[in-house]
Amino acid sequence: MTGQLTDIIRHPIKSIGWEELASAVLTAGAVLPFDRRWAVSHEAAEFGTVPTGWHAKRNFVRGVAGPELMAVRACLLEGGNRIRLTHPRRPEIEIAPDTSEGSAALIEWLAPVWPQTRPAAAQLVSRPEQAMTDVPDPFVAILSHASRRAFGQRLGKDLSIHRFRGNLWIDGFAPWEEFDWMGREIRIGSARLRIEEPITRCNATKVNPETGKPDTDTLGALEAAYGHRNFGVYATVLDGGEVQRGDRVELP
Repeated sequence: MTGQLTDIIRHPIKSIGWEELASAVLTAGAVLPFDRRWAVSHEAAEFGTVPTGWHAKRNFVRGVAGPELMAVRACLLEGGNRIRLTHPRRPEIEIAPDTSEGSAALIEWLAPVWPQTRPAAAQLVSRPEQAMTDVPDPFVAILSHASRRAFGQRLGKDLSIHRFRGNLWIDGFAPWEEFDWMGREIRIGSARLRIEEPITRCNATKVNPETGKPDTDTLGALEAAYGHRNFGVYATVLDGGEVQRGDRVELP
């Protein structure tokens, strides 16, 4: 069984912007480089000012609580020392994420698009040895265009890939086939990965990433059609290597 890698996407700041890549170098036992490297904690975060390791997503500013965040786009600059962010309702901003000035500027920039009914955004945080992902394991998220198209046909619309915050999008396989790959290995370019578990989705997928407005009951549709809320799969990188758009995807 073979397919193709069509898209490589990372999200430098958790829930705040996505960036498309032409290629990336995967490392064994690690997430996509710079994916969820940073996150914005809020005033009710259980760890106070500095996270000591992995913490649950409820401690951070997220699209499920602030839908307008889904419309942010990001671009890493200077090898990750700076990040440029854009949003339909906000002026473009460029920050140095590892500085107090950069953190303060981002918090100010987010204020108009973060609900006042939620705990206020507090600061930009990171742990270089621990990505700020929804699960503690260093997974890479693999998603299928065939499944996206099949799901979109049920909903009567073309679903943007950016609703689902995946890393590697593949095509050329049957819809939902990826759920049959648990425990199997997959080769993408020169990298080898093992499929681990389905990704259970939240309300953030209901939001149109172009407008930042909820417009589709994705969760209800998944439940009604398939009896679950899963879309995409998590994988562990076993052998690192470069992956590029257009690479062959193979299952032994």
